[in-house]
Amino acid sequence: MPSNPIRVLVVDDSAVIRGLISKALEQNPDIVVAGTAMNGECALSWMKAHPVDVVILDVEMPVMDGLTALQEIEKRFPDTPVIMASGLTSQGAETTVKALSLGAIGCVAKPQTSSAAESIRVLSQELVMMIKAVGSKRNSLNSNQPETKKQTPPKFGIKTPAPQKKPLFSKNIKFYKQPEVIVIGTSTGGPKALAELLPQIPIDLPIPILIVQHMPPGFTEILAAHIQKDSGRVTVEARHNEPLESHKTYVAPGGSHLLIGEKEGQKVTLISQEPPEHFCRPSVNPLFRSAAEHFGNATLAVMLTGMGEDGIEGSFDIARSGGTIIAQDEASSVVWGMPGAVVGSGLADKILPLNEIAAEIRSHCLVRA
Repeated sequence: MPSNPIRVLVVDDSAVIRGLISKALEQNPDIVVAGTAMNGECALSWMKAHPVDVVILDVEMPVMDGLTALQEIEKRFPDTPVIMASGLTSQGAETTVKALSLGAIGCVAKPQTSSAAESIRVLSQELVMMIKAVGSKRNSLNSNQPETKKQTPPKFGIKTPAPQKKPLFSKNIKFYKQPEVIVIGTSTGGPKALAELLPQIPIDLPIPILIVQHMPPGFTEILAAHIQKDSGRVTVEARHNEPLESHKTYVAPGGSHLLIGEKEGQKVTLISQEPPEHFCRPSVNPLFRSAAEHFGNATLAVMLTGMGEDGIEGSFDIARSGGTIIAQDEASSVVWGMPGAVVGSGLADKILPLNEIAAEIRSHCLVRA
């Protein structure tokens, strides 16, 4: 075991789930389950006495539920990232999406299989990458001091920028065109980033917005409802062969790819069950590729916080077609994986903190061909 493994606290009222998650994580030598707790109140007491790098938090628990516990952790231990674990119930999904918009950095669905071995495999696949992405910096800080005044928390992203690569084409001369579509890709930390970004975009902006947020099935319809409530703009979980309307926002359904197509001369949304890309479905790649194909240099793409490199190939397609790409900067990203890959490949036209991206979008939408 490494000398400084990532320390995880597992919080769930079910001893079975605590055991499954612990076994899944302990298979990785870089992670240690430092403790477990059966509810939010016990978790807070445990955290006062022990250092922890990442918390995995159940949504529905007695005594103190996950949402209340998350808010208390944000107050008392603001530097500690939290991953929500949720059952696939409508109430659980609703609470999880709310938790993500409040600051939880990601979510996983609790195992639904009766096979313990399969449950451990699925949990390990989903959790390990996320924990490593957000916990590698945190475990070196050991700054888990209780009851301190909340400061601006450090971000838990990749802190070594990818090497700059020469793009396969020249980006020095751009002939900007009024955007006709906005496509957004995001993953870890995305719901909170979207909750900040989208309300700053005018409700009456006459351009369709399409979003891929890595999420399990059952969560994205609720995410769409939250986006509509936050932004005031009509937002739906995308459906197959739905006409693309200029004043709507579309969210890729969990478990399916979202693409742009054409039917009888009209742009439509397409839903696909093609294989995952970068282990993701929905993946950012199909959306970005199809936007480049159907909108060319009238495409405005935004890559927000997220781990991995999903969307990099689609970003190349958008750049080749003359479209514009905005990447969230490292400092404001929870994980600078997806936007960092775009920046490292030399594809980003602008690299901006999250709080400046909406203004950049508005300025592009005033550009005339």
